[in-house]
This record gives sequence, C-alpha cells and structure tokens, in this order.
Amino acid sequence: MFNSSLFFNSLREMKVIIKLFKAKKFNAYINLALCVLLWASIPVATKKILVELDTLQMLFYSTVLSTLVLGLMLIFQKKTGDFKKYNKSQYSSMFFLGFLGNYMYYVFLYGALSKTTASEGFILTYTWPILVLILSFVILKDKVTLQKLVGILISFFGIIIITTKGNISAFNLTNLQGDILALSGAFVFALFSVLGKKFNFDKTISVFIYFLSALIFIIPTVLSFSKIVFPSFDVWLWIIYNGIFVNGISYIFWFKALEGGETHIVSNLLYLTPFISLIYISIFLNERILISAVVGIAVIVLGVLSQYIKINKYKGA
Repeated sequence: MFNSSLFFNSLREMKVIIKLFKAKKFNAYINLALCVLLWASIPVATKKILVELDTLQMLFYSTVLSTLVLGLMLIFQKKTGDFKKYNKSQYSSMFFLGFLGNYMYYVFLYGALSKTTASEGFILTYTWPILVLILSFVILKDKVTLQKLVGILISFFGIIIITTKGNISAFNLTNLQGDILALSGAFVFALFSVLGKKFNFDKTISVFIYFLSALIFIIPTVLSFSKIVFPSFDVWLWIIYNGIFVNGISYIFWFKALEGGETHIVSNLLYLTPFISLIYISIFLNERILISAVVGIAVIVLGVLSQYIKINKYKGA
C-alpha cells in the first residue's frame, strides 16, 4: 500500500541531502578527506624513501617536485597573471608561512623522530590539531566551547591508544630534547594553518610560494648538513608520489578544508589519519592491524560525533 507521508518525507530528506552536496562545508570536508588519505600515507612513503636517503635529502627532493608541480598547475589554470594581485607585504607573509609550515615543521619533526621513539614523537606531534583550535580562538577569534575541547581530547586519546598499541601505561617521555622538538613542530604547523586561513590567499598561488620559500631554505641546509645523492628507480617513484601528492597538492586540500569547514570538526577529523596509516602500512609494509587500533578509531569517531551532535542541537535551538 502506498504511504504518501513516507514518500513526501523521503523527498524532503533527499532535498536536504542535495543541499548538503551543494554546500560549501560539504566541499570542505571532501577536501579534508582527500588530505587525510594523502597524509596517512606519509609513514609508508617515508619508510620506502629513507631506505636510500636521509631526511634532509628526502625533504629536498620532495620540495623541488612540489614546487615544480604547483608551478605547472598555476600555468595550467592560467593564474600566472594573478601574481600581480599581491603586494610585497603579502608576499612576505607567504614566504614566512612557507618557512614555518614547509621548512621548519619538517626540520622539527625529523629532528624529533631522530631523537625519540616513533610513538612518543607521533603522539606529541599530533597535539597540533588541539593547538589549531586554541590558536583559532586567539588569532581568528573563533568560539571555543568546552564541548569542542572535550571532543578533541577524546579523539586525541584515541591516537594514544593506537600509537601505544593499547598499552597506555607503557608510554613515557624518554628524551626531553626530542619531545621539545616534537611539540615545537606541532606549534609551528598549527600556527602555519591558522595564519594561512586568516590571510586567505589564492590556494594554488600561496601553496606554490610556500614551497618556493621552503626550497630556498632547504637547498643550503642539505648542502651544509648532507649531500645530493641520486636514488634508485624504485625510490624515485616514492619520491615523486611524496613530492607531488603527499607534500604538494595535499596542502591545497588542507587550506580549502580550513576555509570552508568548522575548525574544531576539521581538527578532530584529522585524528582519523593514523588509523588510515595503519591500513596503508598493512597493505604496503605487511604489518598487521591490532585490535587496539580498532578500539582507537572507535574512540576517535566518538570524539567527532560528540561534537557534531551538540552542534546540531545548538543549531536547532
């Protein structure tokens, strides 16, 4: 028997879904999903590349490729004429942001991982989504509520479960210098993200300048503390992937996500990255996924949902 009320209710729900697909926020979360999928592959790409290169050599090659690809994107999108839209002060801001997020962040991150354990460095580095929320309150004047902060902390606890493989009591801080480097890297990338959202430059142009700035700094760094070497073909494939997608294009996705999405939800959903990393690691490095990882992802999702439900309630009030 035909149920007219059910039919019209379904139509209304379809209209809501269609509006969602057209919404700017939906596009922002699509960009975030692409960013998370790419950033989640960092452990695999890094491990494959570091078989033959050191961290500075890896950063050098990745930065060169990112700069070249983003430059080609500007030409393809016919945006080269848009460089005239910005003044010296704005370009100075872009170069400063590139120094922060595309150079200093990786120097701190690689320095931390060389001095402390992988789990310790990973947990401390992933405090940056929390710092994004705090800095958004200070710099962008975003509203920070207790519910938002609690949701982020719940998801961060999920990170700890995944990284420690469920043995939380075994986690301890082993190297003060490495810990300071990891936290410094977290702060630098959070500041880079918030300032990048505040200035709201054209995404392709600004990310190109960010990597150009990083390239200017990494060249003398690699020549002073390492050397230029040429890896094998197999490693080159991973370098190309890392430089074009993981480092380069992902930054465009990231700032588009920040621009259109709710900062606290974006920050929280980033905590899905480590779990997806485990899937990649299982596929490419043949390491099995532990039960603790499943528990951790459940906790992360709980943190995300705790915020989303409360936001809906607030909007419906």
